[in-house]
Amino acid sequence: MSKVPLTVKGAEKLRLELDELKSVVRPRIIESIATARAHGDLKENAEYHAAKEQQSFAEGRIAEIEGKLANAQIIDITKVDANGRVVFGATVEIEDVESEKKVTYQIVGEDEASIKEGRISIGSPIARALIGKEAEDVVTVKTPGGNVDYEIKSIKYI
Repeated sequence: MSKVPLTVKGAEKLRLELDELKSVVRPRIIESIATARAHGDLKENAEYHAAKEQQSFAEGRIAEIEGKLANAQIIDITKVDANGRVVFGATVEIEDVESEKKVTYQIVGEDEASIKEGRISIGSPIARALIGKEAEDVVTVKTPGGNVDYEIKSIKYI
């Protein structure tokens, strides 16, 4: 399996979720299963089946997060010498050349992407167009509605 890029914040968020699952959720589910078992017949025990389903989901998520962290290439953007270019982890302010609308995005790994929080995946069309470019460069992004030109206004490594 190839390395998956993650920002320092993204890796920390995954570690916190993993810790929560292992130290809070898992023990709570085990307790629910024990309580449901005490009620008797397991064949018709809805509480037991619901708890087992929760356990299956939680254990699957634990395995998924552990796998992602094991294969992660954690990149600290504050320590990367990018020479003013857009790289993974950079925060980029761009302006639609036609509408003059400005937006700011941080380029992050697939698991960290959240358009609401201004984080776009390294694999997104906008990020792919921006990688390697410098401030004041104009990039063309192919969108379902046609090509859109963006000018890079600023690049920050925070």
